[in-house]
Amino acid sequence: MTRKPIVVALTLGLAVLFSADSRTGFAQDSHVGDLTGTAASGKQLYRRYCIGCHGPQGDGNGENAQWIDPKPRDFTAATFKCRSTPTGTLPTDEDLDHAITRGFVTTNMPSWNPLTPQQRADLVAYIKGFSPRWTAEKPSAPINIPPETAVTLPSILHGRELFQKMECWKCHGPAGHGDGPSASTLTDSKDNPIRPYNFSTGSRFKCGETNRDLYRIFMTGVDGTPMPSFADVIQPNDAWDLVHFLRTLQGLHTQEASMWKDYAAKHGPEIKPIGPTAAGGQ
Repeated sequence: MTRKPIVVALTLGLAVLFSADSRTGFAQDSHVGDLTGTAASGKQLYRRYCIGCHGPQGDGNGENAQWIDPKPRDFTAATFKCRSTPTGTLPTDEDLDHAITRGFVTTNMPSWNPLTPQQRADLVAYIKGFSPRWTAEKPSAPINIPPETAVTLPSILHGRELFQKMECWKCHGPAGHGDGPSASTLTDSKDNPIRPYNFSTGSRFKCGETNRDLYRIFMTGVDGTPMPSFADVIQPNDAWDLVHFLRTLQGLHTQEASMWKDYAAKHGPEIKPIGPTAAGGQ
């Protein structure tokens, strides 16, 4: 009498575990540099390292997901935060490889740099199998990133004006701590609460660590979050000015921070605060 329920339960459990296999029909090989990744090789890696958070269906509903904030990525939607491609488009295979290698600060997604480049390429191929978008669409070409403008005090001051004018402070806060007046109301594309990035945290951004990475975030946006693309809003030189100002908000010894510290020491009383009562300017 008890044997049949046990067999049924075991069968259902195995069906859930292996149901992701049916999705791999969507997959294509990945191409990362000179490497070609295959979904067949990535399957075992996914089961070993990824399934606990991202789930057997790749929908972000793994057994650990209930304790994770922010929630694991839902691969079935093929919506990715960090890309080199325009907003709303698929990332390149290299983008996915960079995300796996780098991990995401302030989240439970670690760096998987200990895996070999071939293993990461195989994982990319398997992850693509969770969404039919990869067979219906192709990634757009990466956006162009022009040479960085010089880091100067006028650039930093103009970036500060843009931070005020574009109301970046409403989410990121006047000091860039992620505590703006709108911060507590923000949700991602799945209606989960999401926190704006705190620029004073660590030495890395969500999608990288260099000025080029930060510029890329402005122009591609962070899909699946309230952070839009500013590609149609600001000119490249303005974007570099904003990059230079944001660098002053980090707790690092950067060229930008040093310039701002010297300026603030001499002109403190003249500097207008950032926020709802400021009229722009310094």
